[in-house]
Amino acid sequence: MKFTQEHEEIRRTTRNFIEKEVNPYVDEWENAGIFPAHELFKKMGDLGLLGISKPESVGGMGLDYSYELVAAEELGVAHCGGVPLAIGVQTNMATPALARFADKSLQQEFLAPAIAGDLVASIAVSETGAGSDVAGMKTAARKDGDDYIINGSKMWITTSTQADFFCLLANTSEGKPHSNKSLIVVPANTPGITLSEPLNKLGMRSSDTAQVFFDDVRVPQRYRIGGEGAGFMMQMIQFQEERLWGAANTLKALERVVGETITYCRERHTFGQPLIDNQVIHFRMAELQTEIEALRALTYQACETYIEGKDVTKLASMAKLKGGRLAREVSDACLQYWGGMGFMWDNVASRSYRDSRLASIGGGADEIMLGIICKYMNILPAKRRS
Repeated sequence: MKFTQEHEEIRRTTRNFIEKEVNPYVDEWENAGIFPAHELFKKMGDLGLLGISKPESVGGMGLDYSYELVAAEELGVAHCGGVPLAIGVQTNMATPALARFADKSLQQEFLAPAIAGDLVASIAVSETGAGSDVAGMKTAARKDGDDYIINGSKMWITTSTQADFFCLLANTSEGKPHSNKSLIVVPANTPGITLSEPLNKLGMRSSDTAQVFFDDVRVPQRYRIGGEGAGFMMQMIQFQEERLWGAANTLKALERVVGETITYCRERHTFGQPLIDNQVIHFRMAELQTEIEALRALTYQACETYIEGKDVTKLASMAKLKGGRLAREVSDACLQYWGGMGFMWDNVASRSYRDSRLASIGGGADEIMLGIICKYMNILPAKRRS
């Protein structure tokens, strides 16, 4: 990656924003189980950080994805995973299809205010019986005149209690599971939408998450993104940006855990010497930093491939797989060297241990990534037909 001055300006702006507007309040938001999305996103929108790679016609910067990647990486300096996750939903999970496939009127109504920070977006794909298996989802939207009537439910929906609209994937016909789905923008204040109590999660505590129920929810068909039946394809494309974003966001977060662990091991003395002087510890820190740099190289390569317009599915899947597994490895290894302090709730390693576990589940589990990679390697067994 050859970074320009513009890349560095986005990097600096993002880092300054996190250090000023997020990190001082993280502990408060973690305890509350929610952060003020509208307030925070408006500040980000004013800085242009919610539309880096989105079209200029709707208020974006119109830059290529490498600039988005720089911001995602810098968001990793946040002292929690939940707030960056919600930002990533706004920029790289709930809005890429709107930017790529929606007509101009729909973009002006929903994408432009999302980029400005005036609307909070949420992605509604997963269901209790269809997480990584997107094709198996049951939520349906049937036609009634010029409208859709939506029934079903979505599970583990990030920022759902504060969302202004959902980018919803629903079955719009009885056809094959890969060609019967459509992406539909659903305003959160539409009658028939209800939410569960906030879900009590292992990690990402500062990010509000709930189950969303749709009971005869009526929206105009003009809220559909692109062609009917193309939703699965659009969501798969949207997943690539999500996976690239997730891998990039992991980098600085893991470096922070390693860095703070090194600092602690320099200060903590046992048996007459600093912990860091134990070869098993300083060698392990070197190994982990090497692994982080390897993930960075893979993520940057995937980004370059994406910018060139080539199929990035294999590399993005590899980056997501590696990112999720490395996050678990780094947080677990570092927690060990903090000893009893690592078992405390607010320790940097224990928070990373909880927050980073989602990386191997959300956006496609590790096993799904392995299946995709095997398919591209031509070693995935063919499915038997009954």
